[in-house]
This record gives sequence, structure tokens and C-alpha cells, in this order.
Amino acid sequence: MIFSGIRSAENFRDKMWSSFNKFWTSKRTAKAKKLGFKTKEVIHLAAIVQKETVKADERQRVAGVYVNRLKRRMKLQADPTVIYAIKHKMKNFDTVIKRVLYKDLKVKSPYNTYQNKGLPPGPITMPDISSIQAVLNPEKHNYIYFVADPSNPGYHLFASIGRQHNKNKKKYTNWLDKQGVYR
Repeated sequence: MIFSGIRSAENFRDKMWSSFNKFWTSKRTAKAKKLGFKTKEVIHLAAIVQKETVKADERQRVAGVYVNRLKRRMKLQADPTVIYAIKHKMKNFDTVIKRVLYKDLKVKSPYNTYQNKGLPPGPITMPDISSIQAVLNPEKHNYIYFVADPSNPGYHLFASIGRQHNKNKKKYTNWLDKQGVYR
């Protein structure tokens, strides 16, 4: 019986590897290279985009923000990486974190993009194709900030300058406070 399980795992691995290689056509690999990414880096960023927004129609815009930050050599400052780092440190990925606190931003981890520049050392989740495609085809804009939009659940408010972002962030944190979301 144990050999059957091993064979199944090997079959799964082989199918995943085959699918991965079929997906990464020369055209997609060229797009990644043009953006300055290796294929694995596209996956790392797509995982962040996936966790950042459940709305597939917003993923290219979010990917564009992160591409803009990377071009400016800014830290990604992605809340999902902080959440991942906390869960990794706690060794409990079932922990529910509805609000990232300022103290969380200081957690020591190579996955914490508030503390470390560039992409994390690995993906924080398995991104779906829409997230990978979003990274390969990021929306071109000047946004470098975004925060959840309390008036449009699942979507975000975007900003090009810190002053506007701070106003957007205040709307969101006020909404969280009114909802009683403190963790």
C-alpha cells in the first residue's frame, strides 16, 4: 500500500511538472524576461497578487502596483507576506488574521516584504493562472499604493501619491474599527 501512495505522489509531481512546462511557452518566458523576472519570480509575485485580491478583474492593476514598486526599488510592503510570515512562525496556517497590525510589520522573516526588499524566497500560496497572467500582463499606471475599499467589498482604492493613500487608508481603518475588527 505504501508503494501505491508513493507512485501516486510521483504521478502527481510528474503531471504538475508537465503542466508547468506546457504553460511556460517561449512567449510567456519572453514576457517574464522583458519584465525582469525569472519564471519562478513570476510565481512568487503571482502568489502575492492572488492573496491580495480575490477579484480576478483587479489582479492586473494590483500586479502593476507591485511591478511599479519593484522598478522603483521600493519594498513590496505586501500584507499577505506578513500574514504568511506570522503563520509560518506560529507553525499554524489555520490561524485567521483579518487585520495586519503595525507590530506585525516587524516580524522577522525572509517572507516579510515590509522588512526585506524584493520578492520573498518562495511563493506564499499556489497562484492560479489568472494571477500568473496578471503578473505577465500588468496594468500600466502610476499607482504605487492601494488599500481595501470598504464601499466596494473585495476591491481596492489605488493611489499614486502618499497623501491620497493615507486618506484611503484612513477610510479603511475607520471602517475596520466600526466593524470591531481588531485582529
